[in-house]
Amino acid sequence: MNQLPTGETIETAVLLAGRAPSLHNSQPWHWTFDGHTLQLFAVPERRLPATDPSGRQMLISCGITLGHFRAAMSAAGWRIHVARFPNPNRRDHLAAITFHPAHFVTDADRTRADAIRRRHTDRLPFAEPTGWSDFEPILRSTFDQADATLDVLHDDSRPALARASEMTASLRRYDAGYHAELQWWTGHVIGNAGVPREALISSEERQRVNVGRQFPTATGAPRRGETTADHSVILVLSTHGDTPDELVRCGEVLSTVLLECTLAGYATCPLTHMSEVPQSRALVRTLIDGSGLPQVLVRVGSAPESAQNAPETPRRPLAEILDMPTSTDQVD
Repeated sequence: MNQLPTGETIETAVLLAGRAPSLHNSQPWHWTFDGHTLQLFAVPERRLPATDPSGRQMLISCGITLGHFRAAMSAAGWRIHVARFPNPNRRDHLAAITFHPAHFVTDADRTRADAIRRRHTDRLPFAEPTGWSDFEPILRSTFDQADATLDVLHDDSRPALARASEMTASLRRYDAGYHAELQWWTGHVIGNAGVPREALISSEERQRVNVGRQFPTATGAPRRGETTADHSVILVLSTHGDTPDELVRCGEVLSTVLLECTLAGYATCPLTHMSEVPQSRALVRTLIDGSGLPQVLVRVGSAPESAQNAPETPRRPLAEILDMPTSTDQVD
């Protein structure tokens, strides 16, 4: 077997990794490949400065795409080694990735990569996730707890989470920059990015999910009428601090969590608005006993089988997210 992946293999994996979720589907990542090493960069120009002034969510999003890339390469028969922040003078250079052939590709490797294509953000209410008590310990075994800690919040935490969500909305009610970004990135597609109208929910549906970000609402008849209230479990991923390395690693863990939940047949919806404002973030922190800094929350639940056929949100084409020589199939 060749000791380096072909350019076609890299292209396929990068394109699949581009299915990663990001803040308002902004897709703030870029890759370069020289035939030997793949480099991952954050794209500060795609950061949303009013919503994400510190760039935390930009780095988490890049971590998710890195995690998705690892899954895609594992399914293709490659293991990766990640050198993080290899250039101290360039903080947007997140990773330098090298490769070695896998001794064996498991069915689990293949199905996790397949889950990337099926996963999507579902903002509608969920039924309770069936079999969660059996799945939770399996989920915890799939990532390194040193990279991020996982707390599971159930119905008794719902009132406090609803207060945190409402607090975020209230504190940003007169933030013109935030609302301008929200209107710009949601309800239509701009340059293969943004949240399309069909991914939005109605005002009545939003009332059934009282922990979601207050996106612009869509018109039309309510969907999923059999689910009168959201009964998802809510996961909280936290880190010890807010360093760039911790944020990227947290994103990689989030990639694993989303894909494993998808494999288990659950619907998911990442939530970041409650960690964007210090006051609401502090409230969420009290729900996990003050251990760690909450970075992202995830609703997990059961949805009708029809929800698996939701239309894909747009993604930037390969030419916009990957730079590589015209031919990398033949390397020394």
